[in-house]
Amino acid sequence: MAIDYATATPSTKEIVHEQLYCALTGVPVSADEAYWAPPLVTFRQLISAIMQGLVHSPGTLGTILFAEQPNVPYAPSAREQLATRRSAEQLKLLLGLLVVVALIAAPILLLAMR
Repeated sequence: MAIDYATATPSTKEIVHEQLYCALTGVPVSADEAYWAPPLVTFRQLISAIMQGLVHSPGTLGTILFAEQPNVPYAPSAREQLATRRSAEQLKLLLGLLVVVALIAAPILLLAMR
């Protein structure tokens, strides 16, 4: 995030202008027109965070998974793209969870059928 400093005369206060960039596309966006929402977390990032949390600090896994994330700016034109990406990542997560459930349930069902 780049910060532009506009200096004023000594009799007035210093004015700080911060340039924001869309978290999805990287396009510069002003704070007034930015769409603020939680960051997009991909399935890969989620699995990576869980694995690193389990290996390095298992006690913080609850914080990693359930802590509220600060909102980031998005360009208004990226709203549809963001919604599409979020839906795709939710579908990946759902399919991943179904695979895990199937891998756990298959041996149990095979043993129950004997």
